[in-house]
Amino acid sequence: MKEVGACEAKTHLPHLLREVEAGQTIVITRHGKPIARLVAARADDKTDVREAIARIKAARRERAGIPIEEIIASIHEGHRD
Repeated sequence: MKEVGACEAKTHLPHLLREVEAGQTIVITRHGKPIARLVAARADDKTDVREAIARIKAARRERAGIPIEEIIASIHEGHRD
């Protein structure tokens, strides 16, 4: 993992992006403290999002028959009065 100061990152962004495309992870620092990480975008990110949405929709269908009172009670379960 490569560390680069914020000013250097700003100046050399195109070069840093080529390095990231090649598989390098780059941490951008400010005053020696990490503030951001450049990593290659995954090609399957959209698939992951679609799968998550499908799982959420399936979970909602499974819980469609639960009365609202029961849902509210479970939300407040464990809260102090």
